[in-house]
Amino acid sequence: MRRSSRTDRLRGLQSERQRALMNRSRRAVRWLQPGLVVKRWLLTSSVGLMLALLGAAVWADLQPIYWMLWAIQESLGWITRVLPREVTGPLVVLIGIGLLLWGQSRSFGSIQQALAPEKDTVLVDALRAKSRLNRGPNIVAIGGGTGLSTLLSGLKRYSSNITAIVTVADDGGSSGVLRRELGVQPPGDIRNCLAALSTEEPLLTRLFQYRFSAGGGLEGHSFGNLFLSALTAITGSLETAITASSRVLAVQGQVVPATNVDVRLWAELENGQRIEGESAIGHAPSPIVRLGCLPEQPPALPRALEAIAHADLILLGPGSLYTSLLPNLLVPELVTAIQRSRAPRLYICNLMTQPGETDGLDVSGHLRAIEAQLASLGVSKRLFTAVLAQEDLPESPLITHYRSRGAEPVLCNRRALQTEGYEVMEAPLQGSRPTATLRHDPRSLALGVMRFYRKQKSDKQAGQGQ
Repeated sequence: MRRSSRTDRLRGLQSERQRALMNRSRRAVRWLQPGLVVKRWLLTSSVGLMLALLGAAVWADLQPIYWMLWAIQESLGWITRVLPREVTGPLVVLIGIGLLLWGQSRSFGSIQQALAPEKDTVLVDALRAKSRLNRGPNIVAIGGGTGLSTLLSGLKRYSSNITAIVTVADDGGSSGVLRRELGVQPPGDIRNCLAALSTEEPLLTRLFQYRFSAGGGLEGHSFGNLFLSALTAITGSLETAITASSRVLAVQGQVVPATNVDVRLWAELENGQRIEGESAIGHAPSPIVRLGCLPEQPPALPRALEAIAHADLILLGPGSLYTSLLPNLLVPELVTAIQRSRAPRLYICNLMTQPGETDGLDVSGHLRAIEAQLASLGVSKRLFTAVLAQEDLPESPLITHYRSRGAEPVLCNRRALQTEGYEVMEAPLQGSRPTATLRHDPRSLALGVMRFYRKQKSDKQAGQGQ
């Protein structure tokens, strides 16, 4: 029994060593793959070293080269007298390759230990992932609330060239208090987007999202909101504060406010009433007819306009229709930039209606509301001609619970929308795993978006090839 257990242990150790050797070999081969932007600089360094040595030799009247050639000739002559060249050649080649791989692996290991001592990601894998993300499409995502941050957390798996254009009309909760008392733009939605795009340690992101549950004056506030408000007061602008926070959190992409003006929303209702404030509009007692803001026609930030101009894909949603999405379209320069862009544009519809805001609206109703709002601003042409919607949700206790609170699934009539000229994509955006809430799953949502983008890209290439 003892011999068999000892034999099993030895076999286990041997198999572990073999697996470790295989993993190291695979990592070594990965360094040969293109796109890491490492080999070209190693080659450049090697050529530079050789040129420097050659220059020094020329300066010394070529004497070092003669001495080196003589030493190599004598050494090789002695070695080949002891061992035949059929053995010496392959042996020296193997020793050279072994020393090269060992030295490079130790060098890159030391670099990784210095840059990220506590991270388990292998350096070559991190470089490959970074290279892949850098080649990703330029994506502009427009919106606000939890819908935009959910979308961003999924999209960052496909590209690092992401720009989130975020509404700054929030006047409720922690953001509303800071807005009223400090005179800063609401930081809440921006904080969520920064956290969603963060690639820093999870603990730092959790700190940024931490909400105080007690304390006079602190209760209800999140640390990130206070941090952004303090930076805004120090730097003089929310845009600069966002840039500084992005460096702290190692944000993958950029987050840009829709405007740098302190805007306040108003809405005209079907019953003739006019209400003011984002938090009041979210609980409108009658269907909303028109949305506006004070001051009118707020300016857009140059970074947002530049991102739209260079975009490969422009997204609107998901999020609250009248309080997260349409406020961004009240900035005329953003609308004009979207009109000029040749990038495909996709509207992402919500899973459920929102009581007091989108009661009774299906996907067509959401699109009509967007078009009506743009028409009130003098824009007659559709901005978004494609829509991504949730597949029909099966009945469940969770949907029954939502219905008891006044929410309904947003239904998608594909044929009617296609007849109206829309391109329609339906996908399981909620994800495959059962959850306690009906919300978009970041991975499923990003996968649906990227499938749309790849289809548009392949259709464009096919059209150019004809």
